[in-house]
Amino acid sequence: MAPQQKGFSWSNIAVGGIMNMFEVTTLGQPLEVLKTQMASNRGQTMGQALSTVWSRGGVLGFYQGLIPWAWIEASTKGAVLLFTAAEIEKGAKNAGIGAGAAGLLGGMGGGIVQAYATMGFCTCMKTAEITRHKQAEAGVKPPSTWAVFGEIYRKEGIKGINKGVNAVAVRQCTNWGSRMGFARLAETPVRAISGKSEKDKLSAGERIACSTIGGALGTWNQPIEVIRVEMQSMAKAEPGSNRPKNLTILNTLSYIYKENGIKGLYRGVSPRICLGIWQTICMVSFADYVKEYIDKPAKI
Repeated sequence: MAPQQKGFSWSNIAVGGIMNMFEVTTLGQPLEVLKTQMASNRGQTMGQALSTVWSRGGVLGFYQGLIPWAWIEASTKGAVLLFTAAEIEKGAKNAGIGAGAAGLLGGMGGGIVQAYATMGFCTCMKTAEITRHKQAEAGVKPPSTWAVFGEIYRKEGIKGINKGVNAVAVRQCTNWGSRMGFARLAETPVRAISGKSEKDKLSAGERIACSTIGGALGTWNQPIEVIRVEMQSMAKAEPGSNRPKNLTILNTLSYIYKENGIKGLYRGVSPRICLGIWQTICMVSFADYVKEYIDKPAKI
């Protein structure tokens, strides 16, 4: 865990942006694409989803939406998340709150701020980039991603390109609150197993183990992710479909449940568990190392 400091840790803005760019450019985007494919095509198996994504350009199919939307999102949301979460977590600890609860509060606050500040329109456009290919599967040439952006903006303005932002905020609040909270909470049993005190640093393997636990347990909110994907999907409703014209979180939840049952609300959970683990390792374990490295000169 990074040492406590007084005042704002402005370096966390740069650290957050860099670490999130690393996360999404490596394993993050392929897992995001696969998760979104399964959440928007809830009748597909994992194998069918992999085959469909591969058909869009082989390996490059798994990086749809990386440039520019995922890069814009990662560089901005990572900066906002890490800075906000670190400041809230630091303040909570200074107030005497335990590590697990402080991590929970930091993650929740960071998740909400990043959703409304930068993430809403980027998530919408990434989802549009992936789901617009349903048109190609129906024999219609899909428009370019910039054409999609322009069309949405002309028809619906800022509200259109931020479609589903409330669902994104709920997801990010519960995502990062759970991930950071569980990751920090997991440090206690890990220290007990290894015989380390609160003052002893965890090894790289121990930190990754804590982040793995946090990332995996943080996927309990998969239904809100499926709802978010459905709200932002470019796919048109099938003839005779009961899909609501004006989607809200509640009527989208009802629609998915009626169409696909409980299983439909958990489509894509397997790749999301992997994604959650990788994101938490990058934004908690790896980020802690970077923050500690940056803080070293201040100790001299």
